[in-house]
Amino acid sequence: MKKRKFGLVLTSVLAASAILGACGTKDDEKPAKENDNASGENNKEAFTVAMVTDTGGVDDKSFNQSAWEGLEAYGKEHGLKQGDGFDYLQSKTDADYETNLNLLIRRDFNLIYGIGYLLKDAVEAVATENPDNQFVIVDEEVAADNVASVKFKEQEGAFLAGVAAAKMSKTGKIGFVGGMDIPVINRFQAGFVEGAKAVNPDIKIQQKYTGAFDKADLGKITANSMYSSGVDIIFHAAGATGKGVFSEAKERKKKDPNANVWVIGVDADQYEEGKVDDKTNVTLTSMLKGVNSAVVDISNKAKNSEFPGGQTLTYGLAEDGVKLADSRGAIPAEVQTVIDEYKEKIVKGEIKVPEKVEK
Repeated sequence: MKKRKFGLVLTSVLAASAILGACGTKDDEKPAKENDNASGENNKEAFTVAMVTDTGGVDDKSFNQSAWEGLEAYGKEHGLKQGDGFDYLQSKTDADYETNLNLLIRRDFNLIYGIGYLLKDAVEAVATENPDNQFVIVDEEVAADNVASVKFKEQEGAFLAGVAAAKMSKTGKIGFVGGMDIPVINRFQAGFVEGAKAVNPDIKIQQKYTGAFDKADLGKITANSMYSSGVDIIFHAAGATGKGVFSEAKERKKKDPNANVWVIGVDADQYEEGKVDDKTNVTLTSMLKGVNSAVVDISNKAKNSEFPGGQTLTYGLAEDGVKLADSRGAIPAEVQTVIDEYKEKIVKGEIKVPEKVEK
């Protein structure tokens, strides 16, 4: 009789434990599920994005950095975390381009950007090998249904930079420092030259390509030569090489506070790059290129199943894809009025800015 009672008690305890265990499992799962939801879209259903930089690096204060800021903005908008929601891989050499693109594919990112003209071949090759993946090439065109191509009318924004430089120059000598001698930088050069000559046909323009986007020392040497010859304003379109242009201008300004040396930045607002001290800055203005806005725009399109694969999207002055940054008072109102007048003429189609400098 005692054995039977003990058996009944043991059975009851085991049954109760099973019920409590089952209840405990459901309760444990519920908070975990809520925590997943609390992280926004940062889960398996999220639309994730990533990018591969060119050799200028993600902190070039220019093109790559602008693209990365776009990815960060997209990630913030959708509650994603860096790493699995959005990320970047930095290329140290040209040989890293394909490797980095394939690494991001293996990490299952939904949309992958190749930032810059130099990544065209790599994006084309990887996109061909992975037709089910979506890619974006910036500053070039790749003819493939799974690749969206993004280009800008750099020549239009650079035209305005040329107007500003020619109107502000006191010596009648200005300079252009380019990175590599490639079509996208040719557009910067052509627009700058055309804009400067439009307001001063006699303006003297020194033009030099350094051959690299990641050599600040070459930018500094080139700027030193130009400033020493009487150039007082330099427009650079050289990525991280442009840091050297700013460095040279700031050094000259430190040695002689009255030195008339200016830099026009590129791609992003490079006002901070030109800061000498709390009261002095050598950045006249910057020619902004809306890479960050384009990245957000296309990422959202792709997320909403509207990926513009096989298309080329072009952003100019009319689309607010290029423009000049606020000069913080460095450019007087009367000069700004002239700049605005030329902008209006370009938007209306009254001025067609060439993409190459006429030889």
